[in-house]
Amino acid sequence: MENKIKMHLTCPMPKFDFDTINLGHGSGGILTHKLLNSGVFDILKNDLLNQKHDGAVFELDGKLAFSTDSYVVNPLFFPGGNIGELAINGTVNDLAMCGAMAKYLSLSFIIEEGLPMVTFWQILNSIKQCCIKANVQIVTGDTKVVEKGKGDKIFINTSGIGVLHKHANINLSSIQDNDIIILSGNIAEHGIAIMSQRVGLEFETDIISDTTNLNFTIQKLLEKYGEDIHFLRDATRGGLASVLNEIAKDGNFGVDIKQIDIPVNEQVNGACEMLGLDPLYVANEGVFVMVVKREIASNVLEFLNQDENGKNAKLIGFINNEHVGQVILQSNIGGRRLVNMLPGEQLPRIC
Repeated sequence: MENKIKMHLTCPMPKFDFDTINLGHGSGGILTHKLLNSGVFDILKNDLLNQKHDGAVFELDGKLAFSTDSYVVNPLFFPGGNIGELAINGTVNDLAMCGAMAKYLSLSFIIEEGLPMVTFWQILNSIKQCCIKANVQIVTGDTKVVEKGKGDKIFINTSGIGVLHKHANINLSSIQDNDIIILSGNIAEHGIAIMSQRVGLEFETDIISDTTNLNFTIQKLLEKYGEDIHFLRDATRGGLASVLNEIAKDGNFGVDIKQIDIPVNEQVNGACEMLGLDPLYVANEGVFVMVVKREIASNVLEFLNQDENGKNAKLIGFINNEHVGQVILQSNIGGRRLVNMLPGEQLPRIC
């Protein structure tokens, strides 16, 4: 892991007094200031963060969306990403699912004493690169250090604010009978990428996490199809099944889907069979569910297929007023079965 970390250091690491994080780095004293000034502030610098205040003052025009999330993924580094990338992409995408373009984020760390400084630097590098790609700025944050054994390496919280697209009306109440459900890409890749690195479960695979920012993709869709896009949700914890059940139960609709239309990578499908998992419930970090007006569904799919984040998108089902509160899947062999909400924690520490 250390070699992988060093290989991905796009910004040279400054000379720190210690090779690992210690309690002094969270004391608010000299070590804290060195860590922040030589590390966080330097690599993430921008006009607002450079003020080094406990908050940020800024102006935004229009209707706003706000979101917050915490990240406790284990392991910290996995094929295709790391906890830093998840922290940025996750909050950017939560705002995107509201129809908003993320503008400013807060960033908070809870670090366990003993975390290698090079690991922290790699995470900061990834955060910087994700911010550049998503066109967002870190404008405030916090760092705390807990004793060895009182945490698990590092936890991250991000909160974000963004401006709602003028044509966005993303709400369960916007969903209508006979609407079409579109899935943006292959499911379960993030969860399986994580599981392939778990101690005791390691297995050889080419599967990588699908973590990415979706904000530009969503903005293009809203610009073209506006209020005919009735609902958006990224299929993270609990996977596709959880999103569809939320639509059915919270929206008071029936949902019908076809297994044959749900895109799943062959390696992912094989890994799920080996681990006894259903891909429908496995977490994603770059896949979203969209409910749209039936008349535009084919056009939306064609448009989405031209986007890097939607090249594997499929029409997977529809909304109805039958079997209200239930998700019904037509299997590949022609039978029909109920897709329930995940009853417990299938994959802990997945994001």
